[in-house]
Amino acid sequence: MLGAYLPILLLVIVAVLFGLVSIVLSSLIGQKKPSPVKLAPYESGCVPVGTARERFSIKFYLIAMLFILFDIEAVFLYPWAILYKKLGVFGLVEMGTFIVILFVGYIYVWKKGALEWE
Repeated sequence: MLGAYLPILLLVIVAVLFGLVSIVLSSLIGQKKPSPVKLAPYESGCVPVGTARERFSIKFYLIAMLFILFDIEAVFLYPWAILYKKLGVFGLVEMGTFIVILFVGYIYVWKKGALEWE
């Protein structure tokens, strides 16, 4: 039974080792020529305005959390789509219920004004 998990364990070990070796080699081999331009914060090629300690509106975080929430909910559609024919009418009803609950949540968030960007 444990032998079935050996390839997964081997893949995790190889991935971690690859990451660590890449970081160590780049720090040892890479050039180190710091300059004020390289050490400045990067804002899409624009000159930074203000300090890095400015407060963001709570709306920014709320929109980000709602995006993650609805994005994760959309991931649950993939297993259902793969097993659609096996699940039959039961699967259709269950997924319909899931979509309705998700849609009710979306309408609630919309009515509360959480999706309004001021």
